[in-house]
Amino acid sequence: MLNYIWLALVLAAVLLGGWHGRFKEVTDAAFDAARTAVMGIALPLVGLTALWLGLMRLAEKAGLIQTLARGLLPFMRRLFPDVPAGHPAMGSMLMNMAANMIGLTNAATPLGLRAMNDLEKLNPRPGTATNAMCTFLAINTSSLQLVPATAIALLAAAGSAQPTAIVGTTLVATSCAVTTAIVSVKLLERLPWFRLLPATAPAPTAGEPQTATSPPDDTGMPSATSPWRAWHAAVLVAFLALFAVFFAREWVVAPAPAAPGVFLRVMKAMSLLAIPFLVAFFPLYAALRGVRVYEEFVEGAKEGFAVALRIIPFLVAMLVAVGTFRAAGGVDLLGRLLAPVLDVVRFPSELLPLALTRPLSGSATIGLFAELVKANGPDALVTRMGGTLLGSTETTFYVLAVYFGAVAVRRTRHALAAGLLADAAGMIASVLVCRWVFGG
Repeated sequence: MLNYIWLALVLAAVLLGGWHGRFKEVTDAAFDAARTAVMGIALPLVGLTALWLGLMRLAEKAGLIQTLARGLLPFMRRLFPDVPAGHPAMGSMLMNMAANMIGLTNAATPLGLRAMNDLEKLNPRPGTATNAMCTFLAINTSSLQLVPATAIALLAAAGSAQPTAIVGTTLVATSCAVTTAIVSVKLLERLPWFRLLPATAPAPTAGEPQTATSPPDDTGMPSATSPWRAWHAAVLVAFLALFAVFFAREWVVAPAPAAPGVFLRVMKAMSLLAIPFLVAFFPLYAALRGVRVYEEFVEGAKEGFAVALRIIPFLVAMLVAVGTFRAAGGVDLLGRLLAPVLDVVRFPSELLPLALTRPLSGSATIGLFAELVKANGPDALVTRMGGTLLGSTETTFYVLAVYFGAVAVRRTRHALAAGLLADAAGMIASVLVCRWVFGG
């Protein structure tokens, strides 16, 4: 499916560029997109990926991933029945989902890349997406998050009287998108044209080779290398107590002016402290369990550069196709063609460029939302619809290019269809819930 869409975007960009006399814009967009894919995304991602892969290795060696996966095993086994209960992919996916929910995008992407690498180790069909990969990416592209921080910041900067009013509507819309993603990905994987072909090689049943000195437990992952002692618990309790003080200070003493509610102050404090907490907690816990933290961190971080290199061709291909299509006027043409139909179902025409661009480009969508705020005012109904839409959907094509590119998957099967269905559900829910909550 992605093959046909990519070809259609490229051909449409060239033909529309010729028709509208925009060959220069199309050429400039192609070069800019190629440059951005390498210099703006892939290279900066090297350091971030190295950091989080190093921390994840420490968490894995110390048994934290094992504990996390065991605690949520019933839920995860229903979503990912093909992944063994104790496989590192379970913990990696959970960490990625948690980071996305609280808006830690800089952490979520490297954790997601690690999860895809873990899932690839179970893949008996290299180059073809597994059911677990499609499910994981469908959940990612449905953009489950608790606070739409970007939209709130733009509304607050524009002088909105209540910039946090879209938090509740975004929760409803993103929940609809996630539900649609899960249901659609499970139904689509059963269709004949998305069904997996017979495997050419046996799927591995164990995780990556382990070097821990203790034998694995009943989940299949190695147990910690050092017995737990009373003073270990005392150190962790002291560490957690210190961060509880930091959290209380951020929540109570310094509330955000744009987030007066208790829930939003809690989320702001969590977002602010989450990264420092994890950067310190993983090495501390691993050291208490007898892990050689420096050596293991470096081993995990080594993968970061290789991952960034693997995604470059996929990023270039996708960003060039999307960028040239936009530059040639493809999004504007689709907007004009779809406007009469959407008027019938009461989908505001002002939201159409935002809705069409959202699956293609995150930065372009933010720019369009800023223009929407300027044209209609920060507290207008259509603006709140746009903010809800921005917070409840994701850049589906970018996510697929990065995550599948990291494991060299070319046959994406039903992941794109499920992601686009989730986007559509989130967009429709954004309009409906805003009309219900804010009137109109």
